[in-house]
Amino acid sequence: MTTLNAELRAFYDARQQQIPAEIREIMRRAGRELADSGQADRAMTVGDQAPGFRLPSATGQTVDLEELLADGPVVLTFYRGAWCPYCNIALRALQQHHDDITARGARLVAVSPQIPDESLTLAEKHDLASDVLSDIGSDTAQQYGLAFDLPDDVAAVYDKLGFDLQRVNAGHPRTLPLPATYVIDRDGTIRWAFVDIDYTTRAEPADILAALDALR
Repeated sequence: MTTLNAELRAFYDARQQQIPAEIREIMRRAGRELADSGQADRAMTVGDQAPGFRLPSATGQTVDLEELLADGPVVLTFYRGAWCPYCNIALRALQQHHDDITARGARLVAVSPQIPDESLTLAEKHDLASDVLSDIGSDTAQQYGLAFDLPDDVAAVYDKLGFDLQRVNAGHPRTLPLPATYVIDRDGTIRWAFVDIDYTTRAEPADILAALDALR
């Protein structure tokens, strides 16, 4: 069975052939700078108390982490947005394991900085059964230590590619979260964490399920 990260790597390798060398170099340099910044080391990790949040869902409801935890563990995943193909692949993989997650008494929640309309489009396109929440301005991502600002040259590349982050992120085009996934126990403690500065790498669903099994 193909793992999520094997699928992501295959997509990355194929995509590299389509991207001009100067853009590839800009992205590689930005990745090195982000790694050197120590951003990932500042992110919430195992043993930390998960910051609470109240965020709007794609369907117009307000989702409260404390209320979710009253019913069971939460799998919280941060993604960059519907414009990011790696995010879409990862969210589809999580959707394929949604029943496995809920069978373990947990709730899957996906958070991005994009506006609810964009989240709704994403949820409908991929038939997502999870909560898809909007963290406008990345305040929640900031609390988890995940928010960072795109450098000028990367922002210019994204504009050239037509991602229009100014619109989809409601006036916060430069701030994105690191890809991250947390398993949060009912008492609000982070029991498992995946954080990576490389947006082409994501938490494996099998590892998430194993972390949920460990809570039992």
